[in-house]
Amino acid sequence: MVWDRSPGGFGVPGDAGEDGRRAEDGGTATFRRGPDAEDARPWGRGRPSGGGESEDMMSTPLYQLKAEFFKTLGHPARIRVLELLSEREHAVAEMLPEVGIEPAHLSQQLAVLRRANLVVSRKEGSTVYYSLTSPKVAELLRVARSILSGLLAEQQELLAALQAGTPRGDRRA
Repeated sequence: MVWDRSPGGFGVPGDAGEDGRRAEDGGTATFRRGPDAEDARPWGRGRPSGGGESEDMMSTPLYQLKAEFFKTLGHPARIRVLELLSEREHAVAEMLPEVGIEPAHLSQQLAVLRRANLVVSRKEGSTVYYSLTSPKVAELLRVARSILSGLLAEQQELLAALQAGTPRGDRRA
């Protein structure tokens, strides 16, 4: 993924968009695709490129871009691939047993991540290696894990209270 603060680039939170407003304040954001992008829509979705994408992306609200980004992450195999790549670069053959899906399916999921510019590939002989485009992807996965851990701990506490017959807010000793 190419994050760019230049005019026409994707405005990260805190940056003012071309309309002069910050994205958090309802301003718009833009997204610049990498050179190998198949279309100009964010994260490989939407209509095929036709020349007017730059104007279209500039008017796309940040919340919509975020929704498209999280849709890209919305598959367990893609999350597992990103987790593996958070550790280090991996060859496709190394990922197959770890992800646990058919080779053709893994190839499709890698293509989605590649179009979204979340991963990059390089070829060495007949071996294809993948790595993350940014360490922020690994950081996002760590934050998600922390959020889920907190939610599960709360649910476990509630379950224990229910099994003990004690209302959650009632801490009688």
